[in-house]
Amino acid sequence: MVANAARAFLTSKAARPDGQTTTTALLNLERRAKQQRLSIPAASLLGTWRLCFSAGKQAKFQSGEPVGSGFYIPKLAIARITFARNDESSEHSLTVKNELQIGPLTVHFTGPVRYPGKQNLLVFDFTHLQIRCFGIKVYSGKVGKRDTQAFVDTAISKLPFFAFFVATDDYIAARGRGGGLAIWINEHPH
Repeated sequence: MVANAARAFLTSKAARPDGQTTTTALLNLERRAKQQRLSIPAASLLGTWRLCFSAGKQAKFQSGEPVGSGFYIPKLAIARITFARNDESSEHSLTVKNELQIGPLTVHFTGPVRYPGKQNLLVFDFTHLQIRCFGIKVYSGKVGKRDTQAFVDTAISKLPFFAFFVATDDYIAARGRGGGLAIWINEHPH
C-alpha cells in the first residue's frame, strides 16, 4: 500500500490511496519493523528523497486500532531531504540537506548526522542556512546554537531525529521526533 502511494505520487497516473489508508499502512509497517527488529543500513538512506506524504503525531494505534490520517504534499511545494556521506572511509559520517522550494524561492538547511544504527534512529542538526530567490543567493550563514563538534557531544535525547522503519530503492518512511510520520520518494530510482 505504501509503495502504491509513493508510485501514485510520482507518476500522477495511478489513483492515490486515501490519507487514512496510507497512514494505516505506515503504522502497520512501523509496528512490523519494531517486532522484527528491522535493521536499516545507513547506505539505504543515502540519496535525495522528495517528501510526498505526511501524517501528524495523532497517527498511532489506540486500543489496537489505527487512528489518524495524513495527507499528500502539494506538488507546488517541493520538499526534499538528502543524506550524503561526509567521509568515504566511514559509513556513519553523514550530512543532511533539507530543501524547500516554492516557486522561485529555495531554502536549504544543512548539517551533520549521526546514525548509530540502534532502532534505525538518524539524529541530525541544522547548522547552516542558505536562501536563494530566482537562483540568486540572498542569504548564507550559520543557524542554531551548536557547531559540528557540539553536535557530536550533544545527547541524542536533545536533538531532532527520524526513526526509519522502511527503506527501499523507491521510498523511505520514518517517524520524526515530533511524532509525525512521513514518506519520501526517490524521484530518480535506479
